[in-house]
Order: sequence, then C-alpha cells, then structure tokens
Amino acid sequence: MKKRMQTEVDFVCNKGNDRLYIQSALRPETREKTLQESRPYSRIVDNFPKLIVVEGQTKPWRTEEGILVVGILDFLLDKRWLEIL
Repeated sequence: MKKRMQTEVDFVCNKGNDRLYIQSALRPETREKTLQESRPYSRIVDNFPKLIVVEGQTKPWRTEEGILVVGILDFLLDKRWLEIL
C-alpha cells in the first residue's frame, strides 16, 4: 500500500477542472522564508498554478521553483488573478 503524505496549503480554489493553490505569508524577506512558504507546494505533483500572497504591495515575481509571489493589494484588486482559474 502506498503511503499518502499530508500537505497543508492555506487555500485551494476549484472551478470546474481548474485549481489554484494559495499560500499566505506576512513577509518572505529572506530566501529561507520563501522556501518555508513554498515547501507545501513541493509535495503537490500537479501543474496547477501556485501563488504566495504577501503583505502590502510588491511587484509580482516568481521563485526559482516557478511559484508566483504577489502582494495582497494586487491580489485583491486586480481581476487577472481570477483569470488564472
């Protein structure tokens, strides 16, 4: 029997066959903190979009693992994040 690993992701949004994973973080100011916030994503083996939403305004950027990091204000006010789904 295959052992199943538990992964804790803050939010999982589903729309039909699409899915979006969202982690929330106060301030991933260091590489270690960013790795800590993206660690749950390393156990998810699908190709659905994965976001880390951080405090305040920050220009959206991608981690080395391809995870999108976006500020909470942009996430809440910009409708393009809904288009991911």
